[in-house]
Amino acid sequence: MPGVKVFKHVNYLWDDVVADKLAGDEVSLLIYRSNLLGADLRLTNYGGGNTSCKVIETDPLNGEETEVMWVKGSGGDLGSLKKSGLAALYTDKLHSLKKIYRGVEFEDKMVGLFDHCIFDPDSKAPSIDTPLHAFLPFKHIDHLHPDAAIAIAAAKDGKQITHSLFNGTIGWVDWQRPGFDLGLKLAACLNENPGIRGIMLGSHGLFTWGDTAYESYMNTLEVVEMCADYLEQNYGKKGPVFGGQRIQSLDVQKRREQAAAIAPVLRGYCSSETLMIGHFTDDARVLEFINSKDLERLAPMGTSCPDHFLRTKISPLVLNLQPGQDLSDLAALKQQLAPLFEKYREGYAAYYDTCKHPNSPAIRDANPVVILYPGVGMFAFAKNKQTARVAAEFYTNAINVMKGAEAISTYTALPRQEAFNIEYWLLEEAKLQRMPKPKPLTGKVVLVTGSAGGIGKAIARKFIEEGAVALLNDNDVERLNRAAADFGNLFTKDDFVTARLDVTSDADIQTAFDAACINFGGVDIVVNCAGLSISKPLEDHTDADWDILYDVLVKGQFKVTQKGVEVMRKQNTGGDVINIVSKNALVSGPNNAGYGSAKAAQLHLSRLNAAELGADKIRVNVVNPDAVIFESKIWEGSWAEGRAKAYGVSTQELPAYYARRTLLNEIILPKDVALACFAFVSGLLGKSTGNIINVDGGVATAFVR
Repeated sequence: MPGVKVFKHVNYLWDDVVADKLAGDEVSLLIYRSNLLGADLRLTNYGGGNTSCKVIETDPLNGEETEVMWVKGSGGDLGSLKKSGLAALYTDKLHSLKKIYRGVEFEDKMVGLFDHCIFDPDSKAPSIDTPLHAFLPFKHIDHLHPDAAIAIAAAKDGKQITHSLFNGTIGWVDWQRPGFDLGLKLAACLNENPGIRGIMLGSHGLFTWGDTAYESYMNTLEVVEMCADYLEQNYGKKGPVFGGQRIQSLDVQKRREQAAAIAPVLRGYCSSETLMIGHFTDDARVLEFINSKDLERLAPMGTSCPDHFLRTKISPLVLNLQPGQDLSDLAALKQQLAPLFEKYREGYAAYYDTCKHPNSPAIRDANPVVILYPGVGMFAFAKNKQTARVAAEFYTNAINVMKGAEAISTYTALPRQEAFNIEYWLLEEAKLQRMPKPKPLTGKVVLVTGSAGGIGKAIARKFIEEGAVALLNDNDVERLNRAAADFGNLFTKDDFVTARLDVTSDADIQTAFDAACINFGGVDIVVNCAGLSISKPLEDHTDADWDILYDVLVKGQFKVTQKGVEVMRKQNTGGDVINIVSKNALVSGPNNAGYGSAKAAQLHLSRLNAAELGADKIRVNVVNPDAVIFESKIWEGSWAEGRAKAYGVSTQELPAYYARRTLLNEIILPKDVALACFAFVSGLLGKSTGNIINVDGGVATAFVR
């Protein structure tokens, strides 16, 4: 009943204090309601659904009052919706389009006419769902894709269940692709069933409404709550969920180990056309499905809701591996996986060839987006981390739908032709063509050692700005936490993750690369930047000084590169190793035996690695900085004092001293080194390996030739 505020299956988030401040501003209340609905993923998916309100505005053309519909525009997400994401249109002009509508075969042409109905020229482009809201007479409307509702909508007996569950107060419209004609069908359903509180769209979603923002919000929650409660009451009545469990999951630690081990291999196959970023989840809902007896029956059927398969492709790839299988033999593993991927690509090509129309866009990437590993978890691969994560979330939604539909009836997926018509819809293709050009490092995963400060932090920041995702790390946890906070203010949660990494620890190195593989699918760029400096006369150097310099700079570079190459070879997509060395690798100076010789070893190790790894398309290059004093941890404490003493100046005079001795008379900053690193990986130097870029302002004695 209206006003009920206690729910079991959805979150009641309405705050009267907040809403009262917005009283009288229906558009602000629409945004508030939309944000609340988008905050509960049980109500709608990321980027899915749309909401609207109709208000009386003054027409700027004639000064008269007119009804304007504000509706979520094309793209965007309800949870983060702002006014700039709304389209504002004249309601009467939208209705006038009925006069010229010529039928379903001309439906796509109607979308261009929505622009002629725009009231606010600064508003968002109208979406294909605009007429669905316009042709219903209610002041506030919610169109969502709740798993609980779609489970009923995708059930074989969905129409009868809807009528029985809601005693005829929820209408039903059979599956039809969104557009002008579906808007007319919704209006017809309302006319045939006056007084209903909503409409269920077969295999698609739910429309609910109200005279106020609050009434619409409450109506939506109540309807979804009833759907979810009905499903819960029926779980187990027909037998075990998904037919019962066929296999048991590995324990959580072993699942993560298996995921980290296989993710780069899967990523390599999925990147045969375009480099992809990965996402892994072993959510309990996913494990219940992928470990079940019904997996082989349900997974190939594909998803039902268009929002789902637009993100996930029509169906996933199911691996035929045992959960605890030994994955260490790469050749044997690839021999087992290669036929699976080839079969999937052939199946997708057949789906395209069977369903295509004369004017269909060319076939897209035939690789799977979602990969299921029974006993371990689910992987998703897409052009960036957010898209991969959202694809995994959508497939989890699809699992929820299949679970609910199977509990109350039999799950039904969209027919392949209908799915194709959505996936290769010319309007969807036009939307894809309008997307901005990818940044140079889009699809790349970078691991920069010592990336919590100084040069390493600048490199990681630059690479993320250019489209990469990064694993931030440092051996100083407090410093790492500060860096994570800084990056959190600059970037999104999908742009980076963190891990403690001491390059002298094999366990830390393994953990860091595992984190990169689990969170992003692998690694493409390794930058060895972690370092320290000790400046002492020869007689003052200790064994401990020597050992830590060589352990961090030389052995650390070797061990991190070794693990990075292992991951890159699994991917078989090439890669980059950049070693931050130093002018001191080439130039002899006083009080510098340990540091300078370690830097020389780093430089020659880089040459050796470049010579060895070329066959794997892994490039190894060097950046030689000098005197990067600002923001650099190595200049804290005795190093600066030692160098100042060696050159006979004060520590305060060091920056100017270093600048004066360069040909360009320049102070070197961390961002200068980052730019040099970017030059190596930006694509402009893709055929260069074994090279050195000096970033030292010009030190003639450090010239390589």
